[in-house]
Amino acid sequence: MRMILMIWILVCLPLGAWADDRLVRLYAPVELIETGVMRHILPRFTLKTQVRVELVASPDQADMAWGTDGVALFQHGEMIWQMALQDAPHAGTARFADWLSGEVGQRTILGFAPEGTPLFLAPAKVAEAEIKIEYDGDPKAGFTSAKTKCGRCHAVDDGGRMNDIGSTPSFFVLRVFENWEDRILSFYVLRPHRPFTQIKGVTEPFAINAPPAIKPIEMTLDELDDVVAYVATLEAAELGAPLVHQ
Repeated sequence: MRMILMIWILVCLPLGAWADDRLVRLYAPVELIETGVMRHILPRFTLKTQVRVELVASPDQADMAWGTDGVALFQHGEMIWQMALQDAPHAGTARFADWLSGEVGQRTILGFAPEGTPLFLAPAKVAEAEIKIEYDGDPKAGFTSAKTKCGRCHAVDDGGRMNDIGSTPSFFVLRVFENWEDRILSFYVLRPHRPFTQIKGVTEPFAINAPPAIKPIEMTLDELDDVVAYVATLEAAELGAPLVHQ
């Protein structure tokens, strides 16, 4: 089933979209580029994933920008470099963010030592005021729905990280985005879900002469609320967290 889904996605995606998914446009200030860190980490990511990262001259041209806004990534002296993504990152950008948040990406960044001494450190954590938000859904039911209906493509928990489609963002990466709730509640209109997703009372039935190419996802609005409540219990992928070796 996983192979069929991958083939279907590749066939249905426009050629330009597929090309974009394999290219991440990254903006970084000149002073950071001059450290040489880009020559250290970018080829390693590309070798691992076959997704190329290209430096661009302006944040407006970028899928991802490193600077003083966003999620803390690493620290250089008193400067904490942060990562910001565009509102609707494509699969390649999401995969780059996921790699940066993982052990391999963090080890690669923090292991950059051009003169024998590591240049960067994991950023100091900044205490944040705890804001408790109540959700209408049932997180336990949401986990079940996420596991059975989303888990065939996305990693929805720690146990699913080895079974997802590599180009799709995990739920932990989705939690990084400020509008993660909107992304989940409207996923059925986003590529590539629309052709095989039905939300009861919201979407039109599939055309008789154009059935979905794969097993459809059928959900209710209540189930979507449950999934949101479940995802709210997950910790966002914490870029720049200290590595823990076991």
